[in-house]
Amino acid sequence: MPSPAPTPSGSARSFSLAIAGSGGAGVMTAGTLLLDAAARAGLYGLMVRTSGPQIRGGEAAALLRLATRPVATLDDRFDVLLAIDWQNLNRFGDEIPIAEGSLLIGDSDAGEAPDVFLRQGARLHALPLKKTAKAAGGGWVNMVALGLAGTLAGLPAAALEEALRASWKRSAEALASNLAALQQGIALANGLPGERPAPLEGTALPGGRARWLLSGNEAAGCGALRGGVRFVAAYPITPATELLEWMAPALTRLGGSLLQAEDELASVNMIIGASYGGVPSLTATAGPGLALMTEGIGLAVAAEVPIVVVDVMRGGPSTGIPAKSEQSDLSFAVDGLHGDAPRLVLAPNGIADCLATSEWAVQLAEALQSPALLLSDQFMGQSRAVIDQPTQAPVPAQRLVAAAHTEGYQRYADTPSGVSPMAIPGTPGITYTADGLEHTERGIPSSQARDHVKQLDKRLRKLMQHDYGSRWADIEGDADLAIVTFGSTTAAVREAVERAAAAGTPLRLVSIRLLAPLKPELVAQALAGVRQVLVVEQNHGGQLLRYLRSRCDLPGRPAGLHRPGPLPLRPGDLANAFIDWAAAHAATGVPA
Repeated sequence: MPSPAPTPSGSARSFSLAIAGSGGAGVMTAGTLLLDAAARAGLYGLMVRTSGPQIRGGEAAALLRLATRPVATLDDRFDVLLAIDWQNLNRFGDEIPIAEGSLLIGDSDAGEAPDVFLRQGARLHALPLKKTAKAAGGGWVNMVALGLAGTLAGLPAAALEEALRASWKRSAEALASNLAALQQGIALANGLPGERPAPLEGTALPGGRARWLLSGNEAAGCGALRGGVRFVAAYPITPATELLEWMAPALTRLGGSLLQAEDELASVNMIIGASYGGVPSLTATAGPGLALMTEGIGLAVAAEVPIVVVDVMRGGPSTGIPAKSEQSDLSFAVDGLHGDAPRLVLAPNGIADCLATSEWAVQLAEALQSPALLLSDQFMGQSRAVIDQPTQAPVPAQRLVAAAHTEGYQRYADTPSGVSPMAIPGTPGITYTADGLEHTERGIPSSQARDHVKQLDKRLRKLMQHDYGSRWADIEGDADLAIVTFGSTTAAVREAVERAAAAGTPLRLVSIRLLAPLKPELVAQALAGVRQVLVVEQNHGGQLLRYLRSRCDLPGRPAGLHRPGPLPLRPGDLANAFIDWAAAHAATGVPA
């Protein structure tokens, strides 16, 4: 096993910890409050949720990484694993790797720690967590865990207390008990023997501005509202439900509305109807729901009705693994409709980018009168992060709308741009029929070959001719070996590229945000001067690699590094793989 690639000198320090326990122990609450406290202390952070397959109860863990700069991926190992109890936590042996010398803390009355963690060489401390909470006047054990974990991470006691007070919605008496439990947890941490890392030093934002603490689902919902979405229809499904829960009250405050449909077929047709009526509209789902929506999405393509469909991808196929992440809907998103049906497919590459890319998806859908599919995933959607507030003001989408009494109005006029003015129902003198049948420029159903070809060309041309600017991808570095990726794997890949560079292996990173339409000339520009390409993704079949090969001329002999969920790709493993791959090509001198 090669030694881990070094962390770049001068890079941000980070601290990783996991709080685990059985369902109902409050580990997610403790993790969320810890992340809030980190933000109050001027730090950044990421919290990833993981749980067992049970609908209720079962094992659960909050996986956190705190740092002095924005982080969007977990580290290779955890510095602390704090278990409120050990119930079935052995199932997280692969998900919570700990290093030799890490702290392993559990309740002294909860039995023995699982061998899977003891074998990794951690220092075990058995502490009376539940008894300590009880002695604090009936406080909750997760508040003891909050004080213990926060202190081990170097967070100030004041920040931990502020986070607890700000979230509290119960009685003052119960708050006092839990503040006491928090202080007892702090005392337990300070009493542990051995050295601990120096506290992370946070930095405050200028002007008294605060950082945001939100999930990828919430960020995607916020971006959609900034883009102008005012109607949502959807059917709840893991892991997209939180997006709908967040948008429901937010839409109401802005004069919009959310309707829970009876199923995914109804929800996609409802947003098509609302958008046809002039209201930017969105639905959110996961892979099984997206499969049910395909006929409706095809209708939106044919009728040129703008809609946004957020697919928070999860392990598949079929019901698959609902609570785990996987980038396995890509092929379906870019090629999964019947007929020639060009559509927009975008993928944010981090929690903060969920906001920006969701807003862009609404803008593109409205401007191009096309369905836009946004490929998020469970990792981003259900994880929470501390991010900087967006500095750019919201930019509501613009739709080309026909004026009343337009002489000779043709809804599907074959314009040079491919975009034709859309009539809003009720506008005098410009009525038309919108359905799934092929049609003339006026919208009259037609089976004539010339009408079919004209409309096919129009629908493709408007997407291919549009100027997407530099936002179509993040391109970093100018080395002649390139790593290509998309979506949530970008964060781990980016850190791995930094580690490889620190070890003397420079690499170029290309993270594709606009997956469809994929423009070969832009890909060629991004890879200019590159000898070899390695495509990294989290799915079993190498879907991005196959897609790129089918659309573009990639340099050299493109290779893939792809692995399915549920385990995340980790930066240390990737860095070692990149260094080995680069060395192999340097040694063999494979020509481009």
